[in-house]
Amino acid sequence: MELSDSIVRNSYIYRFVNLNCCVNLNKFASVQLSGSSCAAGSLTRSKRRNRRRELPPSMETPPDGYRRNVGICLVNPSKKIFTASRINIPYTWQMPQGGAGEGEDLRNAAMRELREETGVTSAEFVAEAPYWLTYDFPSQARERINRRWGTNYKGQAQKWFLFKFTGKEEEINLLGDGSETPEFKDWAWLLPERVLELAVGSKKPVYEQVMKVFGSYLQADADEGNCAGQNETKARVHVESAPV
Repeated sequence: MELSDSIVRNSYIYRFVNLNCCVNLNKFASVQLSGSSCAAGSLTRSKRRNRRRELPPSMETPPDGYRRNVGICLVNPSKKIFTASRINIPYTWQMPQGGAGEGEDLRNAAMRELREETGVTSAEFVAEAPYWLTYDFPSQARERINRRWGTNYKGQAQKWFLFKFTGKEEEINLLGDGSETPEFKDWAWLLPERVLELAVGSKKPVYEQVMKVFGSYLQADADEGNCAGQNETKARVHVESAPV
């Protein structure tokens, strides 16, 4: 879990988010998933080799010099993605993520990070990305990050997981489970293209690959809700109050 210096109280409001157009999920070409029924079958060895050539940032094992990390793509029944804004980095929105311990089961690490950062425990595993994705820390932030962690990482190597939210929105609590310092102040369910628009530059290439990896699932039933002629959707947002 990424540490921040602020603690906020819980405060909720309802806000209408204007969606002016339907999401075009055809641009997110999907790839083979691990443990997913929506991408049945297996790739041949030649296809796997081709996949690796087409996706140079990806790999089947994390590279040296990068922190092991898990990313969580949590979707609601309308196939919108849980996205939250950082407390300590203004105007920065992202999906939950966090470090995985050496030898820690990665799916368990993803569930732990989801619980620590959002309070969510009602989540059903859907799929695991078949390879790792990496991003480098921005040069201006790398020294500060490594000084705080006492490390010398170039960036993070992430294994991504897709989960379906099965609980009620009252379960979402940006104070998390109380085991870590809160990281987020606002949250919303967003369409995939909107998630990409709001992603910080260093993570955007990874997010583009995540959308491709989970594209088959995100595209399923896309006409239901997203493109039903509705221009507005209700999003529940956590709002920061005075620090304590």
